Amino acid sequence: MAPTSENLIATPAEEKELNGVGCENEMKKNGVSTSDKAAYGKEAILEKPKEEEVAVEVDPKSGVSFPVKLDDGKQLIGVGLRKKSMLGLGIKIYGFGIYADGEKLKDLLKSKIVKAPAKPTKELYQLMIESDLPITVRMVIVYSSLTMGMVKKSFDEGLGASIKKLTGGKKNDELINKLLGQASDDTKLPTGSVIEISRLPGYILQTKVIDEMTSKVESELLCRAYINLYLGDDPLDKDAKEKVGLSMLSFF
Repeated sequence: MAPTSENLIATPAEEKELNGVGCENEMKKNGVSTSDKAAYGKEAILEKPKEEEVAVEVDPKSGVSFPVKLDDGKQLIGVGLRKKSMLGLGIKIYGFGIYADGEKLKDLLKSKIVKAPAKPTKELYQLMIESDLPITVRMVIVYSSLTMGMVKKSFDEGLGASIKKLTGGKKNDELINKLLGQASDDTKLPTGSVIEISRLPGYILQTKVIDEMTSKVESELLCRAYINLYLGDDPLDKDAKEKVGLSMLSFF
């Protein structure tokens, strides 16, 4: 039977449920002031706002999912895996996603390179390494027993070697320690923990460990050495470097 106008009118009991105490909890969940409850009808309760789905890309080596875009607008341009050789085995340490400001990357490429190359070149990667283009590397831990002290040791080795290459053999322990120095060695990093290291304009390297900022260091050398870890001649993951190169070509 088709509904009549009488069927659509709330009874006094229903109105009390909608506008009274039973409704206030629902209103609070949806951010509605109790002073506005007279205007808060049945449809408002039933039609809750839906969360926007964020597209992701899965790194096949680590199984980690990375959003294709960060909250600040940076776009995902490559994913990879950091492995460590232990007792002859390749241990998976963390999956990583490399993000860049798409518009600024496009402007940088077009201002420095007249014609797009057929494939990624060293010149392309050097532009990324030497510029102060905003870049974020999002690392998601996959090794189950990792501590901050172990991460620091890994960075001491990798970043130390990268600095040596850029300085002709000189290591800078003091500069490396500034990157993660404020984070406690005993901090446990269970699987799924996130570390984000971002290069900001002005050659500033900012580190966040599980959403907490642990350092902000101004150093062109440190910025170049860090990006060199991923895009230099001896990258942590060659496939990831290749993906970044192909992404760069797509901006021409």
